[in-house]
Amino acid sequence: MTQLQYLKGFGSEFSSEDPKCPNSLPKDQNSPQICPYGLYAEQLSGTAFTAPRAENKRSWLYRIRPSVGHKPFEKLVKSGITHDWDEQEPDPNQMRWNPFDLPPSSSTIDFIEGLKTVCGAGDPKLKLGLAIHIYSANKSMENRAFYNADGDFLIVPQIGTLYVKTEFGIMSVAPNEICVIQQGMRFSVELSEPSRGYILETFGRHFSLPDLGPIGANGLANPRDFLTPTARYEIIECFKYEIVSKYQGKLFTCCQGHSPFDVVAWHGNYVPYKYDLSKFMVINSVSFDHCDPSIFTVLTCQSDKPGTAIADFVIFPPRWSVQEHTFRPPYYHRNCMSEFMGLILGEYEAKKGGFRPGGATLHSIMTPHGPDKNCFDFATQEQLKPCRVAEGTQAFMFESCLGLAVTKWGAETCEKLDAEYFRCWQGLQSNFTGPR
Repeated sequence: MTQLQYLKGFGSEFSSEDPKCPNSLPKDQNSPQICPYGLYAEQLSGTAFTAPRAENKRSWLYRIRPSVGHKPFEKLVKSGITHDWDEQEPDPNQMRWNPFDLPPSSSTIDFIEGLKTVCGAGDPKLKLGLAIHIYSANKSMENRAFYNADGDFLIVPQIGTLYVKTEFGIMSVAPNEICVIQQGMRFSVELSEPSRGYILETFGRHFSLPDLGPIGANGLANPRDFLTPTARYEIIECFKYEIVSKYQGKLFTCCQGHSPFDVVAWHGNYVPYKYDLSKFMVINSVSFDHCDPSIFTVLTCQSDKPGTAIADFVIFPPRWSVQEHTFRPPYYHRNCMSEFMGLILGEYEAKKGGFRPGGATLHSIMTPHGPDKNCFDFATQEQLKPCRVAEGTQAFMFESCLGLAVTKWGAETCEKLDAEYFRCWQGLQSNFTGPR
């Protein structure tokens, strides 16, 4: 059974210790000469030492062995991860992928082996950019752990619950929940059933809650609903425990003789965390007109340009729609942002039928998009009474100010790109009634 505690707000200082070792946290110093229980003190820093206090992220881990005790890294040759954004010619067309495959029952694939890069932009060496991956796995990671030196992973399960073992403890993450594993944190994924989902990776920058502005003190994702694990250590001695590192867009592997999940206690403000999307407090219009989708932002990773995101994680949850004299579905749109959408469950309100759970769409910078013909016809003729929207549905969007390049795997190898996607708008005709 996993045990969790409230995150208490982003940037807050908090702590945990495994109840099997009471008083394992040092009382007065972060790194005393001798730690309780003969533990090693190790700091994990998520920002520069001299980052402003409000932005500084670090945690102290008190562990049975320091993480430095491993053999040299070697390149992991077989990998579905790439940051080669030039391997395909640019393509401004609207793109839709049919649901990505689950592993065949005849093979066993763990979380690392099932990672495939769909699109992205930027350079992890410069700590600027993002990548979007899908994962598809049917096997637990056994005596194997992973960490990302390039940035943070925001993981969105679509099928199957993940049991994410981290240095800080264990989180269970089910569909309609998300988790964030921040840069450098070691983790392993265990499964009780096949699983598929989406990953948003940001290079060198962390997610935070969006500012609320005139919304006020409450709304959207509330800080108290984010959870982080409680300390739980394991002692595994073995000939080969594999550590896989993502470094500058490549995977590397090394071996050590023990589990890295031997942290007895920890304290700090740099932690993995999870969030239940059903707890999102939706804000919307109660009179007329159509608010921008930014009102559905759960987490953001901001660029240096105010109000412009390297990556936003946006959801479209079940909600009431009550606007009068308004076209209620998403409006037709061209955008200076890239929009990658996924569907966790149900039917997305503006693309019923063709956009299916486990699939995706990409609408690139300034490429027009919006509701299909059937959605437009219904929305312009329906009687506008208060009604529930997106009941039994959860769609999401990864939005970025960067121009996303699709990988060869995403464009060709996966064989899921829908060449007929453009047809959903072809029936839109002129309804013009003015003089010609």
